[in-house]
Amino acid sequence: MEAHYVNVNPESGGGDRFPQWSLNETREFLAIRAELDRTFMETKRNKLLWDVISSKMKEKGFIRSAEQCKCKWKNLVTRYKGSETMDQENMRQFPFHDELRAIFAARMQRLLWLEAEGGTSSSVVKKGIRSSSEEDNSNGESDGERGVKKKRRSKPPAGDKGRGSSSTSGGVNLQEVLEEFMRQMMEMEVQWMKAAEAREEERRMKEMEWRQMMEALERERIMMDRRWREREEQRRMREEARAEKRDALITALLNKIMRD
Repeated sequence: MEAHYVNVNPESGGGDRFPQWSLNETREFLAIRAELDRTFMETKRNKLLWDVISSKMKEKGFIRSAEQCKCKWKNLVTRYKGSETMDQENMRQFPFHDELRAIFAARMQRLLWLEAEGGTSSSVVKKGIRSSSEEDNSNGESDGERGVKKKRRSKPPAGDKGRGSSSTSGGVNLQEVLEEFMRQMMEMEVQWMKAAEAREEERRMKEMEWRQMMEALERERIMMDRRWREREEQRRMREEARAEKRDALITALLNKIMRD
């Protein structure tokens, strides 16, 4: 594969502008990101994972820094979320909609399965439901700032009453998260059904056009065959008429000779 070398500062975060990401490069990037999505959800050190993605991109022949890959992912997620509110015709303008939908659908199914098996907590489910732009720190905060804020948010309240309130709030939040997830899944299912119906209707229209074209060709073939048979019949009749005239002439000639 031909390597695409990028002459930009890898720490500038502007790798999504110069040079442009090609369709093939973006699909390779999404394939790598999909393979590591489970690891992204299980670890907090996402910076190392972006370094891994950058290395895998280099193996594919695309030189992209970890920051450029991270920015590209956030841009793709933003465009995907925008395409979810569009109609089918405008949705096709975003060529990576199916790839991102597959990534998020697999993530949600995995998290729901873990939650049903009791192998994960509500905080992990919330992180799975939360958009990837949030998980990649779209506000530009550093890892240290996120850690401090997380500690402040997770600081347990004093007294048994506080702990009971926190537990109740966690259960309510988990239910809200699951309800939101089910709503999103239903919306995605409706959109998928509409897309499938549109594809089926398009297939039926093309099949109908193909059948009409075949019928027209068949009618034309029948007409040509009929004209050929008519011409052949006319030729045969002319041949028979000429043969009869020839026989009559020979008979008359023979009779004349016999009389002479």
